[in-house]
Amino acid sequence: MAGRKAAVGEVGGSIPYHRSVETFEPSNDRRADGRPRIALIAGEASGDQLGATLIDALRDHFPDATFAGIGGQRMRATGFEQWSDYAPLAVMGLAEVLRHLPRLLRFRRSLVRRLLAWNPDLVVGIDAPDFNLGVEMRLKRSGVPTVHYVSPSIWAWREKRAEKIGRSADRVLCLFPMEPPIYARHGIDARFVGHPLADAFPDRSDRDAARALLGLPHDACVLAVLPGSRLSEIDRLGPVFLETARRLQRQRPDLHVLVPAADAQCRTALDALLTTMPDVGAKLDIVDGRAHEILVAADVVLIASGTAALETLLAKRPMVVGYRIAPLTAFIVRLLGLLKVQRYSLPNILAGRDLVPEYMQDDCTPDKLTAAVEQLLDRPTERAAQLDGFDAIHAALRAPGGASRAAAAAVADLVGPSI
Repeated sequence: MAGRKAAVGEVGGSIPYHRSVETFEPSNDRRADGRPRIALIAGEASGDQLGATLIDALRDHFPDATFAGIGGQRMRATGFEQWSDYAPLAVMGLAEVLRHLPRLLRFRRSLVRRLLAWNPDLVVGIDAPDFNLGVEMRLKRSGVPTVHYVSPSIWAWREKRAEKIGRSADRVLCLFPMEPPIYARHGIDARFVGHPLADAFPDRSDRDAARALLGLPHDACVLAVLPGSRLSEIDRLGPVFLETARRLQRQRPDLHVLVPAADAQCRTALDALLTTMPDVGAKLDIVDGRAHEILVAADVVLIASGTAALETLLAKRPMVVGYRIAPLTAFIVRLLGLLKVQRYSLPNILAGRDLVPEYMQDDCTPDKLTAAVEQLLDRPTERAAQLDGFDAIHAALRAPGGASRAAAAAVADLVGPSI
């Protein structure tokens, strides 16, 4: 069960034991009232948002449908029957998963029994693959159509994992256009439905408006520094990124550096790092939250590899990407050949070329990051070349009508005929 995340917890309220999973064979017929039943399982906040927009879009196809399962406040606001909130379900790290494994397995068995007893027409697992794929596999074996919404990163880690996903899901909904061809090589039905973030960002973000909200001069030179939203990322990247910012400010005293802190713990960690840099520039500010505004306000962004780099691309801000993972993890990855890509950051993977400078592991040093940021600050043509590439990727990530409508259309035939 190790992976990005595994869900644990107890479903809110008791889950009645109707029959064992092995003997319960749900009918594929609709209920007597003819209303389709669609179950959704979201394990975190991003899944809750995806689930809410998917429910709204599916109502265009099935206005009388009943939606139920695991979700959060956004899904509940759509009329979703919430069996449990997602908040207590996530556990990070191998040690934590092992400690909670008995409860995790009990939860999974109980949830499967409840789903089978409810007799849904369709089950949609939203992201959280380490938990959802196991549930989907059990439902699929019992004859319930299953969909996995948000493909795991099979293009980066073990392409053969696509076959396991195919054993769990009748259909996979992909956010990136390069993913369905990978599944096709393994005979698995996968559909590109667009990336929700591509719908959330305009073609051009308003830099002046963002600067006004942050109290920055409209003509200031601004560097956004985002070392990550997890304490482990701040521990590994924070010293490197802040030292890079310190060096740049020594050379450019008028450079404004903004560092968003995702939460109070991140703020404390970043403040502690600054105390080790007594000569840091006066215009380096740690800001509580407001990461989106800071991204949009920046001239250049120094950012950790991950989804935030995709957001920077969609905000059309030139960037330098850096990342470090734990040394032992890096050693194991190299030893076993687990990583299957030559490029690491999403902008470069999506472009299929070296669109943005990226520095990983031992290459992620203040010397290299400082030089790369300086180059972007000093050379408008290089910034413009990145932006041209960002525009093309943004367009490629959009689906006609938007991601949620495309996702609903991609699964509607598994439920039945639309209105």
